[in-house]
Amino acid sequence: MSEERSLNFLEQIIEEDIANGVNDGRVLTRFPPEPNGYLHIGHAKSICLNFGLAKKYGGQTNLRFDDTNPVTEDTEYVESIKADIQWLGFQWAQELYASDYFEQIYNFAVQLIKKGLAYVDDSTPEEIAASKGTPTQIGTPTPYRSRSIEENLDLFERMKNGEFKDGEKVLRAKIETEQFEEGSPERSNMHMRDPLMYRIKHAHHHRTGDKWCIYPMYDFAHGQSDSIEGITHSICTLEFIPHRALYNWFIAQLGIFPSRQYEFARLNLTYTVMSKRKLLQLVNEKHVSGWDDPRMPTISGLRRRGFTPASIREFCERIGVQKRENVIDVSLLEFLVRDELNKTANRVMAVLDPVKLVITDYPDDKVEEMTADNNPEDPASGTRTILFSKTLYIEREDFMEEPPKKFFRLGPGLVVRLKNAYIIKGESFDKDENGNITTIYATHYPESKSGGDTSGLNVKGTIHWVSAAHAKTAEVRLYDRLFNTPDPGNEEGDFKSYINPDSLTVIPNALIEPSLVDAKPGDKLQFLRKGYFTVDPDSTAEKMVFNRTVTLKDTWAKEAKK
Repeated sequence: MSEERSLNFLEQIIEEDIANGVNDGRVLTRFPPEPNGYLHIGHAKSICLNFGLAKKYGGQTNLRFDDTNPVTEDTEYVESIKADIQWLGFQWAQELYASDYFEQIYNFAVQLIKKGLAYVDDSTPEEIAASKGTPTQIGTPTPYRSRSIEENLDLFERMKNGEFKDGEKVLRAKIETEQFEEGSPERSNMHMRDPLMYRIKHAHHHRTGDKWCIYPMYDFAHGQSDSIEGITHSICTLEFIPHRALYNWFIAQLGIFPSRQYEFARLNLTYTVMSKRKLLQLVNEKHVSGWDDPRMPTISGLRRRGFTPASIREFCERIGVQKRENVIDVSLLEFLVRDELNKTANRVMAVLDPVKLVITDYPDDKVEEMTADNNPEDPASGTRTILFSKTLYIEREDFMEEPPKKFFRLGPGLVVRLKNAYIIKGESFDKDENGNITTIYATHYPESKSGGDTSGLNVKGTIHWVSAAHAKTAEVRLYDRLFNTPDPGNEEGDFKSYINPDSLTVIPNALIEPSLVDAKPGDKLQFLRKGYFTVDPDSTAEKMVFNRTVTLKDTWAKEAKK
């Protein structure tokens, strides 16, 4: 349960609006992704914010796809975005698309042309950029700015009808920079220097097909879509602050519902990149297996790795809403999922680097059923049965032939407890021709059985194990941070050169206790002493696959202190 906190600045704005009867106290937000990629953890913050504010104040949230660029958009992304939002625990009021409003937005453009506030420009992109001037100096108008209203209406309709090639003409707003006071933000704002409203793109659209060959620019489609829907609070990230003046200008000139834009700081996370362009590079260049690779910061990647909706929502709540950019340490997200899984994940035994252990004084044909708690943190989770026999497998690192002092695991002459079973004493071992230990031999104390120990022995170490005769084989994928530097996007050179070479280790033949063969994709487990794991969608009855979500402790914190 989150602690009580003071209101953030957006909550203060909304409460003041409600108190003053603005929009009759109604709250309607929207989440407006462009369907040109998969959502990432930064989008999760925006989702939690938009849906969370609406829920808190009795309002609703629309899901509106900003599908104004047919070249980069795809229905695959639409479906993935919808699945991610629902997985996070939210449901939208209406599923809408900017393309729903293409006709209406086109008519808005015609309305501005008729008012002398928009014109068709034949200039090249370079000429347009030069005509805008600089923040301190007003530019020189292009020769096409003086076209008559009639000519502009005719040309714009012909643009719509497909008479011109891509890039041959654009529609621009006609804003008199001189009307703004010297030194005012509007006067120096380059977004207010006759911005583009429409461009020609002869491309198939994922929803409207080939009906349109002109498409509105973001700045012209966004505010108008907000207004059409009656959005009361249009919440954007800080990079849209310079766009707000234009947002308001279009709404004012069209005389439509006055949606209002507010900005908050986007989420920046250590050891990752958030740029869709860079994430797409990682996918296309095969540095990762896809958008849902468990090392990716995408919501689908986090889901596949084993992060939970609750841990991500709590993360977004903890980091709060700011007006200034900052970088959040990914260890906070890891801590939160670790904390949740500690309370909810069943404990099981899996041996990732097995070496054989033979208990020489245990009967050859005896098999015992040992009882183990599923989760000591949750008494209601119950118990399970584990089969114990003469020949076991333990972790190779849990045995040393010449153990140092304070090595509380197994070695010649050392005693250790086998989890949920007996105390054993290391006796001897075999090696192969390369000097690798192949078999460890130990004896056990029959009266030391867990749950009824009468041996009087006090041992400091406990290790996990699996029965050789009953263990199943599984593939275990040990995921770690994708980059080995906190801010790969801002380092010198190619960001991909900072990819962590140890971000994925695949163990093809780990040994797991037999109860795990019934685990389903998405199930969360703690491998005792190894970390938290989830069953990957690649899993089958014949070949189980587990992904490590996080280690039991923050190993990166230790590295940072060295």
